Amino acid sequence: MARKRGRGMAASWYGIARTATVDRAGAWVEIDDGGTAKVITGVTEIGEGILTVLAQIAAQEVGIRPEDVTIGDNDTARSPEAAHAGATRQTYMIGNVVALAARDARAKLDAVLAKEWNVDVGTIKAAGGEIWAEGTNHRIEMSEAVHLSKSRGVVPLGSGSFGTDTTGLAADDGAGRPWQAYVFGGQVAEVEVDTVTGEVQVLGIWAAHDVGRAVNPRGVEGQIEGGIVQAVGQALMEDYKTEKGQTTTPGFAKYILPTSLDVPKITSVIVEDPDPIGPLGVKGIGEPAMVPTIPAIMNAIYDAIGVRIMSLPATPEKVLSALREKRNRDEERARIVAE
Repeated sequence: MARKRGRGMAASWYGIARTATVDRAGAWVEIDDGGTAKVITGVTEIGEGILTVLAQIAAQEVGIRPEDVTIGDNDTARSPEAAHAGATRQTYMIGNVVALAARDARAKLDAVLAKEWNVDVGTIKAAGGEIWAEGTNHRIEMSEAVHLSKSRGVVPLGSGSFGTDTTGLAADDGAGRPWQAYVFGGQVAEVEVDTVTGEVQVLGIWAAHDVGRAVNPRGVEGQIEGGIVQAVGQALMEDYKTEKGQTTTPGFAKYILPTSLDVPKITSVIVEDPDPIGPLGVKGIGEPAMVPTIPAIMNAIYDAIGVRIMSLPATPEKVLSALREKRNRDEERARIVAE
């Protein structure tokens, strides 16, 4: 059995949020009795961890603990629109708008305290459920601050709206501003190719990605790892087929997905290059994580055995066929040289 190893790399860029159209989102944030906060926005959690991220953002902006933040009903009949869960837009669009709404709520609370304490509003800070005026002895619990604000007739309720300054693409040359924020990434893949069976095993992926400001680094690593596993499946085994409009791969017996045995060792490197436009400096990482994986794997296969796989997935049959064609070409060249 002949096993050969190779390494390949690839780089990528990706536009965040809706493509060639204006994106937008809205949110409400109220600093509530007990020093807690509630966030109302039409966000949809599909497993990417956005609710955790929003709780962290609201907590940081209000000055309380994430566990004291409640994310409310996402029914857009009763909450501001947040648009769809896709286009790697959740942290960028909803995260930014929640930050703006939380800042609006804090501004109303801070104005009451500044007047009550006779201090400049810019000196008021909050963290961990306490709020104080720098350079003074004024320091109270957030719950007391909310009670004081409401006793003065002010409910610390904030709203926010965040949109992108983007355009469509010109019909003649495709010019325009399709995205407002961009992320960049690079990956290196190491593979082992069995030249007898054609099987390709991905041994490791090293992935460095610009995500803007990383709100939840562990969540970012999870997104990178999930994207890579999905891309490994697309690169080597997932092959959806149809015949006369009907699928011929209706179940997982024929449509092969990666299992835990197929997952390589993944090393994630988070690069924080803050977005200069949004209030938080965040961008996104979801779909971008899988963009460079496939070309890195294909380059690694080439490095290992000297053949290019030009269609996906790179199944053992395709690898063996490419090796046979390479041997035939090599034999023909040798024959020509000998003559």
